[in-house]
Amino acid sequence: MDWTSTAQGNATLNCFETPLAQCQFGVHRCDITLPENIYHHMWGAATHDQAEGIHQPLTATAVVLQSHGTDSLPLVLVALDHCILLAPEMSALTERICNDHQLTPDQLVINFSHTHAAGLLDPDFSEQPGGELILPYLERMYSKISAAVEKAYQNTSTANLTYGTGHCSLATNRDFWDEKHKIFVCGFNPTGSADKTVLVIRVSNPQGEPIATLVNYACHPTSLAWDNRLISPDYPGMMRTVVEKETGVPCIFLQGASGDVGPQRGYSGDTQVAEKNGRQLGFAVLETWESLPPPATQMLYAGPVVSGATLGTWEDVPLTKTELDGKSHWSSWHKTLELPYLPSLPTLDSLARDVKKWQELRRAALEQGRDLEARDAHAELERSRRWLSRLSTLPTGDCYPYQIHLWRIGDGVWIALQGEPYNVLQTTLRERFPETPLIVSTLSAGSFPVYLPARDTYGQGIYQESIALLDAGCLETVIDAVGDGIGELMSQST
Repeated sequence: MDWTSTAQGNATLNCFETPLAQCQFGVHRCDITLPENIYHHMWGAATHDQAEGIHQPLTATAVVLQSHGTDSLPLVLVALDHCILLAPEMSALTERICNDHQLTPDQLVINFSHTHAAGLLDPDFSEQPGGELILPYLERMYSKISAAVEKAYQNTSTANLTYGTGHCSLATNRDFWDEKHKIFVCGFNPTGSADKTVLVIRVSNPQGEPIATLVNYACHPTSLAWDNRLISPDYPGMMRTVVEKETGVPCIFLQGASGDVGPQRGYSGDTQVAEKNGRQLGFAVLETWESLPPPATQMLYAGPVVSGATLGTWEDVPLTKTELDGKSHWSSWHKTLELPYLPSLPTLDSLARDVKKWQELRRAALEQGRDLEARDAHAELERSRRWLSRLSTLPTGDCYPYQIHLWRIGDGVWIALQGEPYNVLQTTLRERFPETPLIVSTLSAGSFPVYLPARDTYGQGIYQESIALLDAGCLETVIDAVGDGIGELMSQST
């Protein structure tokens, strides 16, 4: 929100402005819940292969945004209740949506909630128990999402967006130094910092009735872990339930820069932990939602009223047509950065040997009844397989072509980034642009570059750095580039 002063005749009126936008907006949701017995071995420490039921449904929500004057290309946003899709499956989904709806890849943002309780949709596991369900499910999911985009287009109409900023303490730093074992572990770090910002966008029709709520928050959905055997959207699912019960309209969750942040209470097999975390965020969202003024209004100082004290009164005043037209600004900024790979990446041959080694060790441990050793060997096997999968689909050369997409929609800037940047990305950008609502959407178009840790974390043995593909300093390059893009967009006249 912003303090300003406006002149009207001979009077000077104090004004309290809330960031706004006016555009075309459409939304539609579909159910993409997995078969309850599908392959579910997401965690290396898990001892089960197949899911055993459904905690909460998984959803995909399609949103279509376009300039109020429809003189620009639309932006299609798909919020997806999955952890990630691997490169071939991500390409198949992108091509399906773009071909069906005449879009370019620059017009499509697919944001993963990043729930770790939905399983890994890797067709390479088709021979595993429940793995035969993966490919048929993917084909159905592609069709459902494309149909949802079509219905979102059909629902598109003029809308007012009201940006609100709140706070939620769910997210905590997760780079913890284990003093006893002299190692970094990936878990709650009580001395670390995390961005508590929750960005809420209330979408309303011209009559002031709500259409949707968008929530942007950075926190790994790892409430549930290896002991959980149920398919679940993790905390975003309960957050949506809480918000939708009170608002009566769809709530769309967009994952932020959560590379090094997660819930304080997590890694559980108890779904009540995910529900508790979701309620915590949901209540914070509602607190922010309720604090917003009526759509398309600003608060003006109305003058003093003499009572026991002389009271200052304010009122919500509708924006004029000219003022509202000024909130219809729509522009975009796109850039590709050539980010260098880590020079120490393993080779495909060495990873193939590791896969074979861990397969043999796991098989021997199972045959001899050494269950703990078998579990650990399976975890190492999964690490090696995932490394092999990542490296086999990387673009060739010494650098990764990292995509940055920005849109200015009214007073706010929407940011779509690949991979999992550290939380410092959004704290730095929000410090640089404190008056501009920043919707930081990561894991957009998948997680191909994996983690983007801060420069000073390299060489410390932190998990995120141990599986990173890009060299130290790449995150800082991305932050600088995004900052330049935001500055350019915000310097443009409305």
